[in-house]
Amino acid sequence: MLLLVAALTGCGAGGRPAPDPPDVVRFASYDFPENQILVEVYAEAARRRGLPVSVQHGIGTREVVSPALQQGVVDVVIDYLGTALAFARPGFPRPPTEPERMHAVLTRTMGGRGVAVLAAAAAEDQNGFAVTREFAEAHGVTRLSELTPLAGELAFGGPPECPDRPFCLLGLEQRYGLRFGAVTSMPSRAATLEALLSGQIQVGMLETTDARLAVAPVVLLADDRGLQPRENVIPMVRAEVLDRWAEPLRSALEDTSARLTTADLVELNRAVELDGRTPAEAARAWWDRQ
Repeated sequence: MLLLVAALTGCGAGGRPAPDPPDVVRFASYDFPENQILVEVYAEAARRRGLPVSVQHGIGTREVVSPALQQGVVDVVIDYLGTALAFARPGFPRPPTEPERMHAVLTRTMGGRGVAVLAAAAAEDQNGFAVTREFAEAHGVTRLSELTPLAGELAFGGPPECPDRPFCLLGLEQRYGLRFGAVTSMPSRAATLEALLSGQIQVGMLETTDARLAVAPVVLLADDRGLQPRENVIPMVRAEVLDRWAEPLRSALEDTSARLTTADLVELNRAVELDGRTPAEAARAWWDRQ
């Protein structure tokens, strides 16, 4: 892990962060489109406060991005409450379920690592598990638990890290007893949807805010055993950077969180996924409407 983070400090190509002048606030995104959109939304708020900003997209998964934030390779990451807490405290014996308590535990944990956790947005996006409408009707399934007797004959598709994630395939096995006959690694959510519609897979992981859910013949199965935690959007900032830029940076990020709703997140995803805008274009248009 240390070698990975060290490598990031010397690379500017392929989405990896290159060194910036010390007077730039470095925003970084995970390797999926919605997070890139969110980073642009928060970065645009900082720009509109007159702060110098750089954005590095698609750096990688949490195994890469979280150490990069803690070690000062990047300065600002936009995360999701429940997943961020589970990653930061994987052995927490009885993790809280209320957003306020989750936020408090995450704040204490990351504070000890030199990272400030700012106010959460109302906007929320959870892992969702989809089947085609045809499959749901043919098998009479509307809930995840109803897949249990079928799973051995089904193929599942999700991101490469899904098998090891407590709220993805690992959680489906532990909470629901779902052990699929085949598991396929998908390079993107768009590829997951295409695989569902073509019959390559029968169950796929899609975010609950994916704009394609409104136009594609697929349905999200109800998480009837409560696997998914609350996943409010949260900015996480290196404490040193927050101290340096003080109120302008804090107010830019927290004002964004105060405005951002789940409906906004769906519309931002729609602008990129269906309307063809770049994340930066969608972010600017969103701010222009505020």
